Amino acid sequence: MTTLYVDRKDIELRVSGGAIQFHEPGGQRGSAPLAPLERVVLRGRASLTTSALGAIADSGAGVLILSGRHNRHMATVVGRPHNDVVRRLGQFDAYRDPVARLAWSHGLVRAKIHAQLRLLERARERRPDKRRPLTRFIRQLRTMRDGIADDSSAAASVSRLLGVEGAAAAAFFSGYREMFPPSLEFRGRNRRPPRDPVNACLSLGYTLLHCDAVLACHSAGLDPMLGLYHEPAYGRESLACDVIEPLRPHVDGWVWDLFRDRVLAGRDFSRDNGAVLLGKSGRKRFYERFNPLGAALRRLLRRQTATAAREFATRGEALPPAGGAGPVS
Repeated sequence: MTTLYVDRKDIELRVSGGAIQFHEPGGQRGSAPLAPLERVVLRGRASLTTSALGAIADSGAGVLILSGRHNRHMATVVGRPHNDVVRRLGQFDAYRDPVARLAWSHGLVRAKIHAQLRLLERARERRPDKRRPLTRFIRQLRTMRDGIADDSSAAASVSRLLGVEGAAAAAFFSGYREMFPPSLEFRGRNRRPPRDPVNACLSLGYTLLHCDAVLACHSAGLDPMLGLYHEPAYGRESLACDVIEPLRPHVDGWVWDLFRDRVLAGRDFSRDNGAVLLGKSGRKRFYERFNPLGAALRRLLRRQTATAAREFATRGEALPPAGGAGPVS
């Protein structure tokens, strides 16, 4: 299973004979088989026919639409969502259960801090010149991770975990900043718009990861809007935000590798009213390198949402129906 990235102006997608065809004003420019696709990412002035959209969705693939210049998420089209409403009933019941919310949130935050810690440790091995500052932030992250080892002690509430996660993010990005050369002007996390090349890549990587999480939630029969760690908020897929938290450091490490291996450099970016934009040739290399990581992260998302769906289904089946006559069947 793979991802098709379409990043060309004035190109139209049609489906015929089990393949997606690419048409430009001068005629057809190629095709790609539909069967192995997990998702299609459209950026900029690309279009597709309604029959093509229907065929892609019917195949089970999702469609992600990004804006032209700033790679902003515009829309997601779900392929085949799961139809078992009992899972969503159980999800809502878990949201109303403070013990279940705390256990869920604790696992996410601890896994995220552990992944951040592993990345800084890997960087310390490869950057002996940065050993001292990286060691300082590694110690801070270890203290935070170990401090929430007990559900009953430091992690007494979800709000407390949010504070720990925020402090860990500050320590992590202080260390992460040390991993990049000054020429990239990376001073910490910023977005909307990203103001340096590193943040431009982080934002695009996080956007792709988040949209994959939305699709994984739908496929597992869960409501991506109803999170247990992130409070529900208007227009935010809070459950998708939940499940990507432990996976963000994988994107962070991959972005570091992009610049460390010189796949991308400062010349691949431009500035537009304070925003830093990744150019077309750079995006091509970005997508090519992201495919293996994206496939691995989607497997983790499927596993994570499938586990959650089983747990929520068990809760949902135990709920009495609205009339109180017995469990949901």
